[in-house]
Parts: sequence; structure tokens; C-alpha cells
Amino acid sequence: MIRVITTLILFVCGTITAQSQYEAGMQKALGLWEKGNSVEAAALFERIGAAEKDNWLPSYYVALVNTVDAFQPKNKEKVPALLAKAQEAQDKAMLISPDNAELLVMQAMIHTAWIVYDPMTNGMKLSGTVNGLYAKALAIAPENPRVVFSKADFEIGGATYFGNDTTPMCQEIERSITLFANFKPETAFHPNWGLDRAKQQVETCNKK
Repeated sequence: MIRVITTLILFVCGTITAQSQYEAGMQKALGLWEKGNSVEAAALFERIGAAEKDNWLPSYYVALVNTVDAFQPKNKEKVPALLAKAQEAQDKAMLISPDNAELLVMQAMIHTAWIVYDPMTNGMKLSGTVNGLYAKALAIAPENPRVVFSKADFEIGGATYFGNDTTPMCQEIERSITLFANFKPETAFHPNWGLDRAKQQVETCNKK
């Protein structure tokens, strides 16, 4: 019995240590990204993902960091490499957590970055795919603010390009702000971004 209890204590302590290492690593990686050290942050997220093989979040952040960098005009020449890295991480995350609304939004963002990089080549080819991803994400998580906002934000881009009315999309973005106010991520490391961008888009909508 003593041996069993000792084994259980060691197991629990080992679990706590692993969790602490994971949390410390995630906090450090997010801190690096916040300071603008995206390359270092992505590398650390990759190392965490290698240790946390059943956790989709580290790979999600590898994809997110690289995709956000791909949207930066200064990184124009790096876009193919950045998005290849993002897609590789995205594929790993999807294997761990299929039918995950947050990951569907992430995939849509990767495709959108390709469209922005080369709209003539990728616009017609990927726009339908992006719309399909957002429709699927909305069916899975209709109250997720990132899903509602990102879907409307993408649709505004298309409506603006073709000279169509953006009022319905602007209304959806306003609705997403209410959803952001009520949204509680599952853990401190689950996705919780988008509110600032949504507020900026509402201001843009109000100026039209």
C-alpha cells in the first residue's frame, strides 16, 4: 500500500511539474511574441509542441505567429516561407483537434494571407474555401467572437472590392464585440484575441 501511495504521489508531482513547465513555456513564448520577437516565440512554441504531443495550442500559436508576420508588408519576400511554416503547424494542430472552430479560423487566416500576397492568383482560387471554412466554424461555434468577427471581416474585404453594401458585415462585427465581452477562454492560453481589431473595424464602418 505504501508503495502504491508513493507511486501515486510521484505521479501527481510529475504531472504538476509538467504542467508548470508547460505553463512557464507558454507564458515565455507569448511574452517573446508580445515584445516583437516572433521568430524566437515560434521556435519556443514548436519546442513546447514537441513535448505536448496531444495539445493543439502550441502548434496553433506557431501557425498564428507566422501568419500574422505574413500580413506585415515588410515581410513581403518572406511570405511563402512564413505561410509554409504556418500550414505545417496548422496541419499538426488539426490532427490533434479536428472540427475545432478556432483552428478553422486559423486555416481561413492562412488562406487569406495567401490572397493578400497575390490576389490575382489566389483570390478566385481561395475565396470560396475561406467562406466555407467560416461557415463550418460558425456552425460549430456560433457564439465564438473570433468566428463571427473574422467571417464578417473577410466578407467586408470582398464586398468593398466589388462595391457592395457592407452594412450587414458591420452589424456582425458590432455583434462580435458583445460576444467578446461575454467570452471566457477555456484556459489562459486558449485564443482570446480579436477585440481590438473588431473595435477598429467598427470605427471604420462608422466613417462610411
